[in-house]
Amino acid sequence: MSTLTPHWDVHRLPPAHGKTFLVTGGNAGIGYFVAEQLATTGAVVVLGSRTAAKADAAMTSIRSRVPGARLRHMPLDLADLSTLSTAVDTLHLDHLDAVVHNAGVALDDPPRRETAAGHELMFATNHLGHFALTRWLAPLLSAAPAARVVTVGSFAARSERLDLDDLQSTRDYRPKRTYGRSKLAQMSFALELDRRLRAAHSTVSSLVAHPGGALDALTPPRPPLHEVTPARRLRALPAALLVQGKEAGAWPIVRAVLDPAAEGGQLWGPRTFGLRGIPRPEPVPAHISDPTTANALWTRSTTLTGADPALALADVRRTGA
Repeated sequence: MSTLTPHWDVHRLPPAHGKTFLVTGGNAGIGYFVAEQLATTGAVVVLGSRTAAKADAAMTSIRSRVPGARLRHMPLDLADLSTLSTAVDTLHLDHLDAVVHNAGVALDDPPRRETAAGHELMFATNHLGHFALTRWLAPLLSAAPAARVVTVGSFAARSERLDLDDLQSTRDYRPKRTYGRSKLAQMSFALELDRRLRAAHSTVSSLVAHPGGALDALTPPRPPLHEVTPARRLRALPAALLVQGKEAGAWPIVRAVLDPAAEGGQLWGPRTFGLRGIPRPEPVPAHISDPTTANALWTRSTTLTGADPALALADVRRTGA
């Protein structure tokens, strides 16, 4: 286990000139603040977003706060697996130093919704899309000296368990539970990915980070992307004793990308009860790291997507392609 980087300052990040980072869903929410913070390092930051207009608005906001920010947009619809290979081709990069698997869908109410391919929408977007995207990014990640795959987890996964016989909630669909299980699948995939990368002696590592309790009402305004009325912010102030806004929620994710001492297989979160504060590594719950469940999930995900991320990464590493 490496020693953590001393005196990590969330407001003064280490330089990353010459590096390129992709943030899925980088146009809004936690992903926006991850992109904004990474832009301060001098790296090229690519915002993966379905809508060019939303990506443009996010990039305008970032540039207003980070003069000279180096930003790009990658058209990305994780719910449509058939488009992911083409989306990666549009990057025209020779390497990728990190991808942040952040984009996600959270539905509050029934009915159950499916993608065009017939997959449940939250499971397809949050897990299957990132699973397949990793496969198509494999050559770019392997071409970097020490690339990272950073998956954004959630507290919602802690109280859930995967039903391997009903991964897509066809029998008993409850939105909050289905969302929590999709995030659990993401986190389980990320840890299994790192185990397989280590076994293949890959230079790529896979980590998980979560934002803790991140409320819109405690998030700094970024008009027109995000605005909070003074009254709403005032009502939320008592909650700030336990939780934080999305700007601070991005800190563990950004540290997992940048800290040279961060290691594959780690889970990063806020220091105070895992809900707020500066980022640190924390123990991984047993049900999230369970290799038997993760292996079964991997097999099913490979069948559903037609892609195997670790095999692609290992093949690139062996062939030097």
